[in-house]
Amino acid sequence: MLLYTPTMIALLAGAWSLAAAAKAVAESPNHLRERQQSYGKISPKVVIVSMFSPEAEVWYENSLNSSVGDLLANNITVRGLSPLYPHVHCNEQGEVCQLTMGEAEINAATSMAAFVFSGLFDLTRTYFLLAGIAGVNPKLGTLGSVALSKYSVQVALQYEIDAREMPINFSTGYLPYGAYAPNEYPSIIYGTEVMELSENLRDVAAELAQQAELVDSADSADYCTRYVTSSGVYAAATASPSVIKCDSATSDVYYSGTLLSEAFENTTKLWTNQSTVTYCMSAQEDSAVLEVLMRATVWGLVDFSRAIAMRTGSDFDRPPPSVGAFQHLRLLDQNGFEIAIRNLYLAGVEIVTGIVAEWDSVFYEGIIPTNYIGDIIGTLGGEPDFGPGSLFDGKGFSVEPSGETSLTKRRILTRRKGRKTGGWM
Repeated sequence: MLLYTPTMIALLAGAWSLAAAAKAVAESPNHLRERQQSYGKISPKVVIVSMFSPEAEVWYENSLNSSVGDLLANNITVRGLSPLYPHVHCNEQGEVCQLTMGEAEINAATSMAAFVFSGLFDLTRTYFLLAGIAGVNPKLGTLGSVALSKYSVQVALQYEIDAREMPINFSTGYLPYGAYAPNEYPSIIYGTEVMELSENLRDVAAELAQQAELVDSADSADYCTRYVTSSGVYAAATASPSVIKCDSATSDVYYSGTLLSEAFENTTKLWTNQSTVTYCMSAQEDSAVLEVLMRATVWGLVDFSRAIAMRTGSDFDRPPPSVGAFQHLRLLDQNGFEIAIRNLYLAGVEIVTGIVAEWDSVFYEGIIPTNYIGDIIGTLGGEPDFGPGSLFDGKGFSVEPSGETSLTKRRILTRRKGRKTGGWM
């Protein structure tokens, strides 16, 4: 294990504040190892999952003024985390921990897997709060809005044809795997297309978040006025920030513009078997993190029903009328970043402190989900209320050798125009 000097930390962590970096290296790895051995495994009630430095720093800087306490009191090095964010940070009691994964799907999945499979923590009753900023759909929210999601959809898991070469009757260059038109359900499934979370826990988290006094700014409100239309389709964009319940789209492509955003609206609606558009946040990491938590649940390391996906709107996913997509994305300042970061903490700390405060009476035993939870192939058991149904006959995946039988029987290798495509149909 390396002993990180302040200079090394500054280089690795980039935007870390000096105070946070100094605190993180105040204890040597030997001291950290001694603390872990003397205390045993840390069993956090809540783990806050950040994607990059600004989302983490707002917790470091403000949690001291709340009952959460100093999140840099314990700094545990975990092998396999991002070299930019190599530590898990916990408060003095070990009740609340925080880790930063690095942005995009590969960073998120690798870091979360390293954390949950490290063996350094007891996470069997831990609540995971995914807390990041995102692009917001102006039909459902505004800059600074706080969204709690039931579904996370990996919308970019599709074929893509350059729009300049797509068939004249296509509305988008994206079409699902195995499909012949954009509005068809994918017939080739990889298993990560849709993740469904506990609706009951989502609702409880939303109630806690609604206790926060969210902030707004004159500059961001000024940009929001551009969304005023005679039809009122973007009325939500012109309102003040609030807590909303809607769904998240995962994509490593930072897409922007009306046509792409509406295409992924339709993807989310279709793949989750819903009658209305519920997509409101564009993110890069949610599905990746949730897939890791689901697989760890199979092995009894975590409880997938305790995952909460929260995003705050830092920018709009499409431009207002009369503004071009490139101008909106790269030239105009929407002024939403600061309030999104602040509201991420303001809403998030209400959820965290609410869970800790009501631990014995409510959260220790867990919020029992009444909806299906899990992935599109039924890994955790039950029948998905979307997609082609459970791959495991509703029983879920078994770690016993016989658990491979159903999967082997139904695995299909298809051929499309001479090209083999993995997945199952």
